[in-house]
Amino acid sequence: MVVENNAIRLREIKSAIIEDNNIFENIQTVSISTIDRLLKRHQMSMKQLYNVPFERNGERVLRYQYVQRAMELEASEPTHNLIYVDEAGFNLTKHRRRGRNIIGHRATVDVPGQRGGNITMGAAISENGVLTHIPLIGPYNTVRLVTFLDTLYRDLIPEPERGQIGDDLPKYVIVWDNVSFHRSNIIRQWFATHNRMLMEFLAPYSPFLNPIEEFFSAWGWKVYDHQPHSQMTLLAAMDAACDDITADACRGWIRHSKRFFPRCIAREDIRCDVDENLWPNRQERQEV
Repeated sequence: MVVENNAIRLREIKSAIIEDNNIFENIQTVSISTIDRLLKRHQMSMKQLYNVPFERNGERVLRYQYVQRAMELEASEPTHNLIYVDEAGFNLTKHRRRGRNIIGHRATVDVPGQRGGNITMGAAISENGVLTHIPLIGPYNTVRLVTFLDTLYRDLIPEPERGQIGDDLPKYVIVWDNVSFHRSNIIRQWFATHNRMLMEFLAPYSPFLNPIEEFFSAWGWKVYDHQPHSQMTLLAAMDAACDDITADACRGWIRHSKRFFPRCIAREDIRCDVDENLWPNRQERQEV
């Protein structure tokens, strides 16, 4: 019952047991505490529900096309380096949501009284680590994204090679999501004028294919560690947190995203991208 409906309540399980005259024909009554104890014995516990959009595995979610394209780019000549790009917001009110204290006492933490303005971090990662990161006050837009791409281009390509054209020169593929300003005409024109830069869009409802999602998760915890209490210290903390991310961590996140490739090629339904659902056997949860 729980596997088929993760949102089922204990009272609903109790009613189903009593009304079932086939599997539970000899059970006329059962307590909720007994059901709870039985579920815990089978390693089932209460946890936050993971929302899955109905369209996540629909016909228009062409994950296998993205995966095929990514594999072709990595295998093609000249070398095509995949660069994962995204933006994430932060403000002063964000802090750890869980803590510890003596039983009977609240767990408290000092935070600024004002949330301050939102600061958005734009970042790019690859197997070489964090390539470019630019925090800005307010949200990213098309103009700010062009500035970010210009900086990324300078970080990737040495000055003597800029503007050169040749089939033997390595190319760089920007992989990002389908937010509207990623698809604007100005951005497309930027890629048209930078011949060694390409872009690929992720399939919708597929954050597990984008390793930068895991980067931002780890990055957020590292921002907390710097304990910013003003907008300027938050800007510095966001920058420093990017510097704390190692190239080994980025390679691990990229490997983890590629573990979904076979399932995408097979066009399987992927409801959740957490390890518990994909690899219920704990011994199978290891890096390939």
